[in-house]
Amino acid sequence: MTESGQALAGLPGAGRDAERAGSQNGTMPDVAIRDDMIRLGQFLKLANLVDTGADVKQLLETRAVRVNGEVETRRGRQLGVGDLVQVADQDFRVSKSSDGHPG
Repeated sequence: MTESGQALAGLPGAGRDAERAGSQNGTMPDVAIRDDMIRLGQFLKLANLVDTGADVKQLLETRAVRVNGEVETRRGRQLGVGDLVQVADQDFRVSKSSDGHPG
């Protein structure tokens, strides 16, 4: 398991895909969304950091999620293009999908 995967996988609620999440080659991964806004819980699932809504709640309770540098515990927090989400020590950027499809 990669170091980033270990950091995420050790958190309650971290999904089985947490090993694949995070920086690759030292760059911050963009997570593309279809619309202009997305809720934090949906974003965490889209980024493959958690598997279910229950996992989102559990992860947020650990206070390991930051949005634009501030600890966030609300899964309904609205994120927009350009927002930065940090989970454990991994950073992700909300970006707009160029073809209208997420991912």
